[in-house]
Amino acid sequence: MDADQLRAVQAPLKERYREDAEAAVITLSADGSLDGEGITCSVATGRALVEAGLHPATGGDGLSACSGDMLLEALVACAGVTLRAVATAIGVPLRGGTVRAEGDLDFRGTLGVDREAPVGFRNIRLCFDLYSDADAEQIAVLSKLTERYCVVYQTIRNAPPVAVELKSAAGAG
Repeated sequence: MDADQLRAVQAPLKERYREDAEAAVITLSADGSLDGEGITCSVATGRALVEAGLHPATGGDGLSACSGDMLLEALVACAGVTLRAVATAIGVPLRGGTVRAEGDLDFRGTLGVDREAPVGFRNIRLCFDLYSDADAEQIAVLSKLTERYCVVYQTIRNAPPVAVELKSAAGAG
């Protein structure tokens, strides 16, 4: 897809959202099933069913996907797609490259070993290695716009309120 094709696809969407802000608010969802064996949760990704389980550092066997890894994978996917879209839109030539996310966890918090240890990532690093003839100014703009428009990056960076609701149905299942 080139810049003209991208604009052609996005132009009517942008116009609609300018005219009707509520039309731009869409609820995405993910569902999981707790019906499997062991300490797992099966999540439908749209392409495959992923069975998430405990990380080996918390007692898992390493056969199930770790939800922390999945969070980093979502960040890599979103940042990569956003970078490609921005590069296309502003005419920055890309021949390829890689995207990597790393995050540091202290599993003492998750396991309740130390109440002072945080639960969750304490640091996340997102790194792009690009194959491009773009100059430093173009790369700086690409970086700035990728950060600005990457949904997962912005969600992690500016965490929204999250409501948790736990329902129990006696005898269900």
